[in-house]
Amino acid sequence: MSTEIKNLLTRLTETWNAGDATAYAELFTEDADYITFFGLHLQGREAIEVTHRQLFQSPIKLTGGGGEPFIKPLGDGVALVISGGGSTVEGRPDPSRDSIVTFTAVSTPGGWRFASFQNTRVSRP
Repeated sequence: MSTEIKNLLTRLTETWNAGDATAYAELFTEDADYITFFGLHLQGREAIEVTHRQLFQSPIKLTGGGGEPFIKPLGDGVALVISGGGSTVEGRPDPSRDSIVTFTAVSTPGGWRFASFQNTRVSRP
């Protein structure tokens, strides 16, 4: 389970950085809930794809770098995933964009997918 979920996280970064909104959205379940760092609640794969198609025209790229993700099985085929990460804007690191991201990963007939996503900016005292 852990390896498959880690691969899903890797594909999340790869599809984002490739600007492929369709492939990015396919990493989520059809009825996924996706909450951005500023509180926009996207419902469903189609909304995730449409929103990211626009976003991917910006110069923001993901860097990962959040260390080893925390993966906690919650039952058969369901896991809580907490991961950190950062991004660059026009190739320059932007620490103000560092986030902690929480997912619910579920096993589906097509493989592991994310059923929920919550992005929270890291607060620095």
